[in-house]
Amino acid sequence: MVARPGGRGEVPMAHHVARSGFARLTERLNKAPQGAPASETLFRILRVLFSEREAELVSLLPLKPFRARQAAAAWKVGETEARRTLDALAARALLVDVEQDGELVYVLPPPMAGFFEFSMMRVRSDVDQKLLAELFYQYLNVEEDFVRALFANGETQLGRAFVYEPGIRDEDAVHVLDFERASEVVRTASHRGVSLCYCRHKMEHLGRACGAPLDVCMTFNATAESLVRHGHARAVEVSEGLELLHAVRERNLVQFGENVRARVSFICNCCGCCCEAMIAARRFAAMHPIHTTAFLPEVDGAACTGCERCVRLCPLEAMSAVSANDPARPKRTLARVDAERCLGCGVCVRGCRDGALRLSRRGLRRLTPVDGAHRAVLMALERGKLQDLVFDNRVLFSHRALAALLGAILRLSPVKRLLAAEQVRSRYLEALVRRFA
Repeated sequence: MVARPGGRGEVPMAHHVARSGFARLTERLNKAPQGAPASETLFRILRVLFSEREAELVSLLPLKPFRARQAAAAWKVGETEARRTLDALAARALLVDVEQDGELVYVLPPPMAGFFEFSMMRVRSDVDQKLLAELFYQYLNVEEDFVRALFANGETQLGRAFVYEPGIRDEDAVHVLDFERASEVVRTASHRGVSLCYCRHKMEHLGRACGAPLDVCMTFNATAESLVRHGHARAVEVSEGLELLHAVRERNLVQFGENVRARVSFICNCCGCCCEAMIAARRFAAMHPIHTTAFLPEVDGAACTGCERCVRLCPLEAMSAVSANDPARPKRTLARVDAERCLGCGVCVRGCRDGALRLSRRGLRRLTPVDGAHRAVLMALERGKLQDLVFDNRVLFSHRALAALLGAILRLSPVKRLLAAEQVRSRYLEALVRRFA
């Protein structure tokens, strides 16, 4: 608590914090499709990662990718000084920098999958990782607002499960699209990087980590190039990437990655006990926080012995054992799939030793965004933030005014109904992306 001017009592500390650069950075983060609800825990996280001045500067940056000259204009400094600050932030993985046409382009990644995770993807001495682990656990695992906002709002989600390729029957293989295969992401990426798993590294500091391998977090394309260049990831070739996919499948880990068709930036190899995505999938199962694969395990009742190994392996508790109604063996059970909870990851199929489970086509596929820009537009529209994405220069009064106007228009009931139509979401928004990306 702090004293109110004039000695008329006290006001919450948050009132004081609201005037800080960290509060303005929080406001900037919450203009993006993936937000970060304000809390004292979040302010403490930001204080570990940013200085007060850096937080103030970053709060003025555009939502869309930008160049040094744009940052210089927003900060009212020379371009050389702006570039020096941007490069220092990128070196600490607080910004991602990508070369385009011989010039660096910068973007502030979201907290997840982004700078929260990057801070724990290698062992570092420049930040207090044990303190960060404790704060991340409080913000993500104890407090609920951030995880709910990230995983349980809107129809378009951050991530999706990748299909278990060895479990696909030959007759179904033709129905598996390239972007649904983790192996295809590895083969076609321009760059590949491997780092420590943020989730298990965090849990390791808390004494809660499981025995799953740590060095399995995979990044790709421009994100991997930036992280490798700054030492936050280790570059790997296609062969090692494919070997890693095989190794994590053998450990019954779920392959969860960016929910886009092109230029996937990450694939996590998730356990059910440490990984935020799997924990959220259990906690908010009814809200479908992770996009499923196009497949679902099917139980062969005649082959199932009721060993319940699949029940123990399922990270989402989507498999259960029910009575087989066998008069000769009253205690015999059969596996049952809860299709509403199941990701279609295939961990249960790989673990079944009796051949009683196989992957079958689930039915209608959900819309997978073309790329990160398309997903950002969809998420922004669903979360009421499209106006901030289109008019994203918060320094300019004109952008702030136009964002407010567009936001008011988008809240009108006829417009909301129109934009909810699948044809608009899939066709016209792709045109919007091409114009504003």
